[in-house]
Amino acid sequence: MTPETSQSQTDAAPDLQKMFSEGWSQALQAMQGLTQGTADPGAAPFKLSPARLMELQQQYLHDATELWNETMQGVSAAKKDRYRRFSAEAWGKNPLATFTAATYLLNARTMTALAEAIEGDEKTRARVRFGVEQWLSAAAPSNFLAFNPDAQQKAIETNGESIARGVANLLQDFRQGHVSMTDERVFEVGKNVATTEGAVVFENELFQLIEYKPLTDKVYERPFLLIPPCINKFYILDLQPDNSFIRYATAQGHRTFVVSWRNPDATLAKKTWDDYIDNAAIKAIAVTREITGAKQINALGFCVGGTILCTALAVLAARGEKPVASATFLTTLLDFTDVGILDIFIDELMVKYREFEMGEGGLLKGQDLASTFSFLRPNELVWNYVVGNYLKGETPPAFDLLYWNSDSTNLPGPFYAWYLRNTYHENKLVKPGQAEVAGQKIDLRRVDMPVYIYGSREDHIVPIGGAYASTQWLPGKKRFVMGASGHIAGVINPPAKNKRSHWIADHNKFPPRVEDWIASAKEYPGSWWTDWSTWLAGHAGAKIPAPKAYGNGKYKAIEPAPGRYVKAKA
Repeated sequence: MTPETSQSQTDAAPDLQKMFSEGWSQALQAMQGLTQGTADPGAAPFKLSPARLMELQQQYLHDATELWNETMQGVSAAKKDRYRRFSAEAWGKNPLATFTAATYLLNARTMTALAEAIEGDEKTRARVRFGVEQWLSAAAPSNFLAFNPDAQQKAIETNGESIARGVANLLQDFRQGHVSMTDERVFEVGKNVATTEGAVVFENELFQLIEYKPLTDKVYERPFLLIPPCINKFYILDLQPDNSFIRYATAQGHRTFVVSWRNPDATLAKKTWDDYIDNAAIKAIAVTREITGAKQINALGFCVGGTILCTALAVLAARGEKPVASATFLTTLLDFTDVGILDIFIDELMVKYREFEMGEGGLLKGQDLASTFSFLRPNELVWNYVVGNYLKGETPPAFDLLYWNSDSTNLPGPFYAWYLRNTYHENKLVKPGQAEVAGQKIDLRRVDMPVYIYGSREDHIVPIGGAYASTQWLPGKKRFVMGASGHIAGVINPPAKNKRSHWIADHNKFPPRVEDWIASAKEYPGSWWTDWSTWLAGHAGAKIPAPKAYGNGKYKAIEPAPGRYVKAKA
């Protein structure tokens, strides 16, 4: 290092310190603003320990000075702190881009540390952390063409074609109302997704009931009904033949029926939670029994579909009816004590606003809900595609799961408002007699049947603790299984892929804390589907000849699966 370089560093230090000081002040003001309008309008603003604040400030100045010195010496900061969005070769070759990325990473670390250092109630702390994460994700220099050398290099190499394609992609996404996560032109529902052979055998204004063609000569005498979430379309369970849960269940010898929810429009804008329980879930159970002649069926609920199924079972139990022999709950919340990051959105003001806005009628737009879930993982599900689609002009690869993820559904306002207040906000389903549905007081202690409960270890929508909590409320014989990965990938894990693991405890004990259960569980390689299949076979009864036609004398085939309801766009 030359004397001139050393002198330059010394001269720069006062200006650098002033810049850091101003930036520090602005950061604190921004974080203070993140707590405005929280659950309790009279709540005191968050606090930061003076000692911890000074410690972080000193660390920031130390790291910033070190970064400046390394830059003056030509050391690549990007090589010291690799970040996926800055990993392309172009970032390392461009000194200005390297410094920009390193400065961003320094600020990101500091802002994150500030958020973690906040003293206050946990909900306020979580909101600040979430707000900081959103700001940091949006402010990354990789999101801007002027600061992204990788996108700039591609523009040069393609003589500007990548920019033209990016603009075209942006206009196309504006027209369709969402950021493209996959090449949606490749897929068509009923043509190359949702292709398992079957027929619609019943429909009303809320749902179609699909019966699938048996794949075995004999089937179990107890039919099998699947209730998917109504906030998504059912074909997540039937994407491709090799990862279709529906096809797998049918191939195991189960006479399989699936609820296909209607995508609500203005004609359903006044539908309530009661409607979905009585006229959909309970109706589907009744029609499945009528078609098959079975006294009891087996049922499965996935995510919100599981909450709907369990509520329906509680209503039926209160009426003195027990038409379901066993129930499977996949990534389902019944006890809403642990809802993870979604808790930051729920408070009395928010619930009252939604009740005022649509409690008596209206629609929650599917894209609004989809955007909320996407921003729970902003780097992977938002900004990654902003950079690829618009800055680089790329077409995202064809991926069936992401096509499904973009195929959003609306929700009736009264249904949504009831769901928010009685589950996420007041957690009434696990408080005997507190929630009234379809004229009955809900008491989960009366849902007395064998249950299979599945939770995904890295689920950010239904945390593993939230899924496990159902073991504390359902009184029947239980089997709890934890799978690897997240909310969708953990569930859609066919055995043939031989991917991921699952965990099962050898005992039949369910301590209050999921951590204690996990400590006693054993890891098994591969899919949990085979374990579930063995369990369900034990509750499915004897084998009988498979039916030769769909429906029966009363319920005729209306149209081929997957039916027209699932094809309606939000």
